[in-house]
Amino acid sequence: MTSLAYRLARSPRWRRLLGAGLSVAPLLLSACMGALGDPQGGDPQGAEGDGDGPVPGGARPEEVAARSMFPRLSHVQWENTVRDLLRLDDRPGLSASFTTDPLGGVFDNNEAALQVTPGLWSDYQRAAEELAAMVAADQGKLDRIAPAGLPDEPEARAQAFVERFGERAFRRPLTDDERDVYVALFHRGKELFKGEEPFVAGVRAALEAFLQSPHFVYRVELGAGPTKNGLIPLSGHEIATKLAYLFWNTMPDDDLLAAAKAGELSTPEAVRAYAERMLEDPRAREVIGSFHRQLYDFDHYHDLNKDQALYPEFVPEMGDDMEREAELFVEHIVFDKEGGLTDLLTDRTAFVNERLATVYGVEGQSSNDFKQVELDGDERAGLLTRLGFLASKATARQPDSIHRGVFVNLRVICAALPAPPDNATSLPPGERATNRERVEAHTGKGTCGEACHGTMINPAGFAFEHYDAIGKYRTIDNGMPVNAADVYRLGGEPRSYANAIEFSRVLAESSEAHACYAKRWVEFAHGRDARDKDRDFIRKLGDASRGGASTKDLLLQIVSSTSFLARVPAEAQ
Repeated sequence: MTSLAYRLARSPRWRRLLGAGLSVAPLLLSACMGALGDPQGGDPQGAEGDGDGPVPGGARPEEVAARSMFPRLSHVQWENTVRDLLRLDDRPGLSASFTTDPLGGVFDNNEAALQVTPGLWSDYQRAAEELAAMVAADQGKLDRIAPAGLPDEPEARAQAFVERFGERAFRRPLTDDERDVYVALFHRGKELFKGEEPFVAGVRAALEAFLQSPHFVYRVELGAGPTKNGLIPLSGHEIATKLAYLFWNTMPDDDLLAAAKAGELSTPEAVRAYAERMLEDPRAREVIGSFHRQLYDFDHYHDLNKDQALYPEFVPEMGDDMEREAELFVEHIVFDKEGGLTDLLTDRTAFVNERLATVYGVEGQSSNDFKQVELDGDERAGLLTRLGFLASKATARQPDSIHRGVFVNLRVICAALPAPPDNATSLPPGERATNRERVEAHTGKGTCGEACHGTMINPAGFAFEHYDAIGKYRTIDNGMPVNAADVYRLGGEPRSYANAIEFSRVLAESSEAHACYAKRWVEFAHGRDARDKDRDFIRKLGDASRGGASTKDLLLQIVSSTSFLARVPAEAQ
C-alpha cells in the first residue's frame, strides 16, 4: 500500500494534474503513510457517515482473524469495476497487458498475492489515462456517467459530478477534503486539456485521478467508529463493498450504495436478507461458478493430449465441452437444486452434447447442444466421476492414479501432504501389468513412497481405476478385471469402498470433506488463507454442510458472521 501511495504522490503526471497549491494528501489513503492525522500510526476511523456497523451480540476478538485493511482488486475485479463505474457495455480488456498477478493459494483474490509492483502501478496509470480519454472523446459515454440533474452553474456542476461519481468510484461518500481537491482538479482540466470543452476537460482530469487513487484500486476497510467488544465494526459502505465483490465480483450497484447510505446494512440479519437477494442476481452464478472452477481446476480440462490410436473418439474440442459440462452441473446443483457439497459429490445429473454422450455411453444425443440427462448409477456419481476430472488427471494412454489421489487429498479433504521428494520419478513401463499394479510396484508397500502413497494418495486414486485416460468407464485393464477397492481413514476410522461411486459417498458422509469445502469458502469470501482463528467457524460451517446445508446457506452464514462484519484493531493483529 505504501509503495502505491508513495509513487502516486511523486508521479509527474499527478503533479501536473494537481498543479501548484493542491495537496495530494486527501487523495491518498489515510493509513498509507502511517495514518494521516495519527502520527502514532494507530487505527484510522472511517468517514463514511453511514452509522455504526453491525457486530453480532457476544462477538469476541478471538473469533476474528487478522486481515488486510486494504485488499487490492484482482485484475478481473478491476475489469468488472471499470466496466460498471463507467457504465460500459463490456469489460475494457486493458488488464490483459497488466503485470500478471501471481497465484496465491487456490483462488485469484488472495490478498497475499495482490501487491502493487512498480510495473503494475505504471499499468494502472496508463489505463486511467486511456479510459479518461476514451470517455471524454465520446458524448454517449460522457452522458452515461454524468449524474442526472446536474446544475448549469459551473462550480455547482463540477461539485455535483465529483461528489456523485466519487461516491461510486470510492464505494463510499467523499470526505469534504477529498471533494474540495477533486473539484479543484476538475477546474484545472481546461488548462491540462486545452481545446476541449471545460466540463469535458474537467471530467477527463477527474477520471484520471479517481482511477489511479488507492481508494479505487484497493477495497478500503477502516471501520465505522469506536471499538465494540474489542472489534471495529465495518461501515455500511464497507459491508456493501464486501458483499458486492463476493457475490458479483464488482463494485456495489446504485441500489446497494443507497442501501448502505440509508443504514439498511446495520444488523447481521439485515446483511443476510440483502445477501439473499444478491444471490438471485445472475452475476452470482458467475462468481459461484468461478469459485468451483478454481477449486476443482476446470481450466485444466483444456489442451489435453490423448493417444488417438487408443482413444479415437477424443478430439481437442472436448476440453471446452468438459468445462461447460462441469459449469452447468455446478449451476444446477447450487441454484436449481439448492444443494451443497453432498450433491456435488453424489448427484448423477449431467449435461452432455454428442461428443460427451459418446464417452459416457448415453444414447440419443446427436447435437452439439447440451442436454440434461441422468447417468448410470452403477458407473457415475458427482464431479469426481465426470470426464473433466478424470481425463485431466491422466496421461495420454493411462489413468493417473497418483494425481487423482493427490487432488482428492488436497482439494476435497484438505489433507496435508508433504512435497514429493526431489528424486521422485515417473512410473516405469509395464506393458503386462494393470495400471494399479504399476503404481503399487512403484509407490506402494515396501517402497520409499509407502508412507504417503500407501495410506493417503494411492487409496484415493485407486477408487477411480474403472475410468481410463479419457474418463470412459471400463471393467477390464490389460486383460485383467479392474480392482478399485481400497480403504481410506476418515473420521478416525478406516472406511472401505469398492469403487468411485462408493468412495464419493464415503467422502460426502465425512466431516473432513465438508470442513474442507467450508474452509475454501471462508478463504474465497475473505480473500485470504484460512487461519487458526477461523477453525471454530469452519467447523461450524462444515457441520452445517454435512447436515444438509446448501452452498447458499453456507454463504449466508459467512456474510452474517462476526469475521465478515468486523475487524480486529491494528494493534491487536
